[in-house]
Amino acid sequence: MPKNAPLDFVSNQWEEYVYDEDGNIDKKYYELAAFTELKNAIRSGDISIVGSNQHIPLEEYLLTEEEWTKYKEKSTDFKVPLDAEKYLADRIALLNSKLKYVSDNIKKLKGVSIENNKFILSRLEKAVPDDAKRLSSKVYALMPRVNLSDILIDICKYTMFDKKLIHTATNKEPKDIEKGCIIATIMALGTNIGLKKMEQAVKGLTYKQMSNVANWRMSDDNLENAMIEIVNIQHKQPYARYWGNGTTSSSDGVRVRTAVESLNSSYNPHYGFEKGVTMYATVSDQYSRFVIDVINTNSRDAIHIVDILLNHNTELEIEEHYTDTAGYTDQVFGLTHLLGFRFAPRLRDISDCKLYYVETKEDFKNIESVIKGKININVIKENYDDILKLAYSIKQGKVSASLIMSKLGSYARQNSLAKALSEIGKTEKTIFILDYLSDENFRRKIHTGLNKGEATNALARALFFGKHGMLHEKDIQAQIQRATALSIIINSITLWNTLYLPKVIDKLKEKEEINESFIKHISPLGLEHVNFVGQYNFDDNSNYDSYFFLTGILHKLRSLPLIEFNITFVYITPYIV
Repeated sequence: MPKNAPLDFVSNQWEEYVYDEDGNIDKKYYELAAFTELKNAIRSGDISIVGSNQHIPLEEYLLTEEEWTKYKEKSTDFKVPLDAEKYLADRIALLNSKLKYVSDNIKKLKGVSIENNKFILSRLEKAVPDDAKRLSSKVYALMPRVNLSDILIDICKYTMFDKKLIHTATNKEPKDIEKGCIIATIMALGTNIGLKKMEQAVKGLTYKQMSNVANWRMSDDNLENAMIEIVNIQHKQPYARYWGNGTTSSSDGVRVRTAVESLNSSYNPHYGFEKGVTMYATVSDQYSRFVIDVINTNSRDAIHIVDILLNHNTELEIEEHYTDTAGYTDQVFGLTHLLGFRFAPRLRDISDCKLYYVETKEDFKNIESVIKGKININVIKENYDDILKLAYSIKQGKVSASLIMSKLGSYARQNSLAKALSEIGKTEKTIFILDYLSDENFRRKIHTGLNKGEATNALARALFFGKHGMLHEKDIQAQIQRATALSIIINSITLWNTLYLPKVIDKLKEKEEINESFIKHISPLGLEHVNFVGQYNFDDNSNYDSYFFLTGILHKLRSLPLIEFNITFVYITPYIV
């Protein structure tokens, strides 16, 4: 071995093997250490392999240095300082002030205490008064009884969302005479009964007609644009302001079983022993579903959140986003903050959450026992510019957040960029937890936002009743088609109720006094007045005798050899006999 052999890669755990008793280099162990560290560097993404698909340089996903330099010079949309020192000074000052506030007021905070070196958080008291629930029941009892098909027709006329269903081949909008076929197809897909059953349920429409509409007009983009059109009009309704101004949202998933093998379906012990997928939906504070995707049921929700916030294409201006406990990671906290969003998950396991500090935790003596980690500000300083480049590469559409976060998360060992993003996330998560503990109204706001998403998912389960609520489609595009059609139905019901609720409430005000503060508790997701299972005809005048008589003759004729018969069918009752 040459005396000047590089040794900077030799870690402490390898030193006792690489060097012998006399301090000489052992060639076998030196090579083994080199290959091991090379393997670890490749798996962590710090070293790439030319020509590899799996191990390409991380930089290839991001803006080039030239593009990044120009972007910094011209862009004014940065939500954080470009200088690492200024950024850290601002965040550390904020972090310390919040730690100091909680430390000084821990015994005064409502519903918060420390036991066995863990935070204990009391359950929130009921937010919806019983009188508000009674008012909601009274209002929906006065709502006009309506078929689901009529709601879709009304909303289609009101929003003209069908004009977004451009024909793939001719690039033309649908004609008015196609409206009925479009509504029937959306209902068939969104309720999961399928086109065959819908053909049997309606007169004048055939499977072929609806199949043509589904194949040529209901692409992913077209259906998404139709859904967005309804969301934007819901956002403009004055009555929707009772529930929110369109600046907050929540996301959650509905698990759907799959009856066939598909690429994105898998088992999840939490849901039993059947394969399934997750319809991952995002709902605004005005109860509109504005993003829907079908993902693997074991996929971490968190990696999709940034894509949702950046790419929803609606008129909503989302500033704050809520998820359940499973929907967050440190890196999501960091990335959402850098892009100007406030990420606010509901923390059910807050006793297990870690608080982090930067300087000395002795300054916060009353909560010192629950501060369990120190933020590495050096790794943030060293990689700050690269982290910003990653964040704004996502914002500019160079790469999706889900892809880059999956890439960072797939490394066996974290590289320096992933570590730095996690350290920023730890800072933001600690600030969030301190706000969560300090402000009961903030906790209630998150809880209310998530309840809106869960109520929308409950409506989705009720409407997606066909085929026992199971997906029979193998390819992801067909699954997304059904999920988006379902979202169009949900948003149509929401908008229809939003339009009719004020009329019913005004009528009710003529008879009795109504507390205006209760109106915000009346959700537009009510389904009691909607008939979504069709109508049946139980007319007992139908005569099946001739039908069964002819069936018997045909059965006997088929059994006779070498004789051809020409049978003419005639209409003598409403049934073909």
